[in-house]
Amino acid sequence: MNTTGAWNIYRTRFLIKAKQLTEPLMFIDVLGREQRGQPGDYLIESSDGRRSIQRREIFEDIYVAMGPADESRPACLQRTRPPEQLAPHITGPPRASA
Repeated sequence: MNTTGAWNIYRTRFLIKAKQLTEPLMFIDVLGREQRGQPGDYLIESSDGRRSIQRREIFEDIYVAMGPADESRPACLQRTRPPEQLAPHITGPPRASA
């Protein structure tokens, strides 16, 4: 095994909504696959609305909680900070029009 390269740190690149199951759940997803979960597993909803079930051991190894979901918008658009803290205000003279 070649181990001369440097280590890199990774995180998942998708934001999702999830809730832990309290009872067994089974459904057919939009791709026609059977999804089955037991209490403790997680029901996941991606930003495009697709739902799936992930085993607890795998889910808790991959995802890190970021806070409660705002049900009024997709997970990928939820703000964790007020809008004024997301980007600095741009000030100065107006641009010259072309």
